[in-house]
Amino acid sequence: QLQLVESGGGLVQPGGSLRLSCVVSRIIFNTGWYRQAPGKQRELVATITRLGNTNYGDSVKGRFTISRDNAKNTVYLQMNSLKPEDTAVYYCRGTLGGTDYWGQGTQVTVSS
Repeated sequence: QLQLVESGGGLVQPGGSLRLSCVVSRIIFNTGWYRQAPGKQRELVATITRLGNTNYGDSVKGRFTISRDNAKNTVYLQMNSLKPEDTAVYYCRGTLGGTDYWGQGTQVTVSS
């Protein structure tokens, strides 16, 4: 079993920044952030391995940064230069024993 708890979402104006956090209940190798906007499929935002190797979705490259603190079992997503199209529920995902686990999600709304 794996539990993931996200936090840090909210309402921000275009061009603003937010930092999301995901606390994972145990050490795992890969963790990632995904998002789902209304009426759209869930899409990759960014992933990071325990060694710090990262991968980003095309729409967020250069604006978002994923990082992790292994001592705290926490993964962060720093989001800069936010756009209205970044509005979505953001989910943290972890894989353990071949099974994907998801957090409950945190809403990010970018609007003036």
